[in-house]
Amino acid sequence: MDKIHAVAGIEVSQAELLVLVRSGTTTRPVRRFENHPAGRQAVARLLRQAAGRGRVRVALEPTGTYSLDLALQLQAEPTVELIVPNPKAVRRFAEALMIRDKRDPQDAAVLLEYAARMPDTAWKAPSEAALRLRAITRRMASLREQITAEKNRLHADAQTATSPPVVRDTTTAVIDAMEAARKALTREAKVLIAADPTLSRRFTLLLSVPGIAQCSALRILGELVVLPANMSERQWVSHAGLYPVEHSSGSSVRRPGRIGKAGCRELRTALFMPALVAARWAPSVEAFYQRLIGRGLAKLQALVAVMRKLLHAIHGMFASNTPFDPHRFSPVPLEATA
Repeated sequence: MDKIHAVAGIEVSQAELLVLVRSGTTTRPVRRFENHPAGRQAVARLLRQAAGRGRVRVALEPTGTYSLDLALQLQAEPTVELIVPNPKAVRRFAEALMIRDKRDPQDAAVLLEYAARMPDTAWKAPSEAALRLRAITRRMASLREQITAEKNRLHADAQTATSPPVVRDTTTAVIDAMEAARKALTREAKVLIAADPTLSRRFTLLLSVPGIAQCSALRILGELVVLPANMSERQWVSHAGLYPVEHSSGSSVRRPGRIGKAGCRELRTALFMPALVAARWAPSVEAFYQRLIGRGLAKLQALVAVMRKLLHAIHGMFASNTPFDPHRFSPVPLEATA
């Protein structure tokens, strides 16, 4: 494998890419490129030059759609080793360097240092079908949130005489339009899944999990299929930010445990309602939930544990190609089956 000859940090915004490169002991001035195809091609050329006869290790700020096209382009470059670190890990790294400012050139410098000092797994591009599915399901989730907000607004308007009919009529029209768009996206997602054997198999497996219906299955699948195939169930949990965080010091500081929340908010949100439903209606999940309550956990803490265990179960289902097994999830007390 070629030697790492240079490191780089790339700060990403909607309009601009800030690139900072270090070759050997020489750090070049920050270069600015427009975040469009020509600008991304110019970044790739700069990094190829920096790699020389070796490779360049690049830390790219993850900013969703604004960084995805550049990540896909750089991942295909043979001389580029691309890492896309967790944003919270980068913030903690900056704090360790005693950097408190939040400026784009400074952020590029932090990413460069992260690339130079921190071990991290090289980023691998998901399949085209996986990326399309995630884009569709995230748009579906966004529309659901907007529909809920508009319905709440419609209800509030209906309770006051100061709101004229035209306000309610236009709100209703907006809700109808968003509902139609959500249904169109759902149809497109199902067509995409049906055309891909892996997606189709995993979608069917998700539907076997208590509490997961079609909408939740689409949303969860859209988040999971973009993850690297070699990730363990613990890495899934870490990605979702569902790992417990303990805060204690000495004999006097004992704060209540909480989840990390450093990971994927979309995956956490997608798991919440299925866990809530399963904890109430599925005997095996309810048994697990009630045992945690009996041990003194608060209801929300127990529910997060259910989300975490469901994620473990889904990982095993995908790996073994077997549907949900309630007996493996949790033994059910005899009185619950009577």
